[in-house]
Order: sequence, then structure tokens, then C-alpha cells
Amino acid sequence: MAKGEHISMSVVRRLPRYYRFLYDLKENGIVRISSRELSQRMGLTASQIRQDLNCFGGFGQQGYGYIVEQLYAEIGHILGVDVLTPAILVGAGNMGHAIANHMDFEQRGLQLVSIFDNNPDILGKNIRDIEVLPIERIDEICANQKIQATILCIPKEAASKIVERLINLGVRGFWNFSHYDISYNHPGVLVENVHLGDSLMTLSYKLNENR
Repeated sequence: MAKGEHISMSVVRRLPRYYRFLYDLKENGIVRISSRELSQRMGLTASQIRQDLNCFGGFGQQGYGYIVEQLYAEIGHILGVDVLTPAILVGAGNMGHAIANHMDFEQRGLQLVSIFDNNPDILGKNIRDIEVLPIERIDEICANQKIQATILCIPKEAASKIVERLINLGVRGFWNFSHYDISYNHPGVLVENVHLGDSLMTLSYKLNENR
């Protein structure tokens, strides 16, 4: 596929899964793997794997398979995890606190620079060795650190104003836990929405189907 040609989001959304499986293979000392063997581990067809990877160039050799470490590095490069994007987290409540503490941002392409909240009980505390700052300092930090991404962990009703403010400050992408529809109101912004309830209901559907 020529560079710049459209690649479907269904393919893009499978890339982190390839990356995760290849990491496990690499850690277990597996040097190379065929598309058939990878398909058995991932629950995809070998044809699907070859088609997905061919969207980004030829990584394997017929009859030899894929070199695991090389493919892992290539997919990481495609995903952009080898270049850290400066990011902030807005909303240091229960969810924001958990995400800040447990997400390995640096392994996934983000560098968490600052955390913000407006709760006086949280301000000044350290999460992940980062001091929680008042919302009033967002303009200063975004300008000085050239922030490009935001992890948004605030209630839906509070999101509209802060999103518009951040976009005006140069933020280009949001990892959005707020349920506020950023894409509808700001169609040019890059957004990855996280709806935990949707995932839970999908599990509920699967359980119901298997009763």
C-alpha cells in the first residue's frame, strides 16, 4: 500500500494487539513465527494477519515467517511509541488517579508531564511523582511544555469548557474518559473515547448468548 493511502481503523485497532502479543513472544525467547502460528495464538486467520501487515509493507518472508523482534519494533514505530508525545492528565479523582499510577505511558508513546484538578483536597499531592496542579496553571504548562495530548478524566458536564480551552492551547488529541462528545463539537480533533460501560455490556451480551 502506498504511503498516505487510507488504512481502515479496523486494521489500526488491531495493531496494539499485535504489538502486545509480539512483546510476549519476544520475552519468551521466540525468534521467529509464521502467520499461521501467530493466527492460532491471536484467534485471527493467517490471511487476515498477512493482509493487515501488508498495509504497512512487507515484514515477513514466505516459508520463513516473521522475525519477532523486528516486527515488534516495526509495529511500535508505526504506532508512534518510539517518539514520546508530551501529555497532561485532567481530573485526578479515583479514575484519573488509577490511570496515572498504573498506565505505563512511556511504553505507549506518551510522556505524562502534569496532572490537574480543582479539588483542594487533591491539589499539591503527588501522583506518580507528579504534583497535582490547579486548573488555572494549564495555560502556562501547555505553553511551556508544548502539550499535544490530554487524558481527560472529568465529568461530562465539566468537559466542554476545558476541552475548548485545551484545543485553543494547541492540544491535538484526547484520550477521553469523560463521555463528552469531543468529535461532534470539534470534528478536527483526534479523539480516542473510552467507555468502560460499553465493554461491560458487551461481556453481558456474550454471557447472555452462552446461557
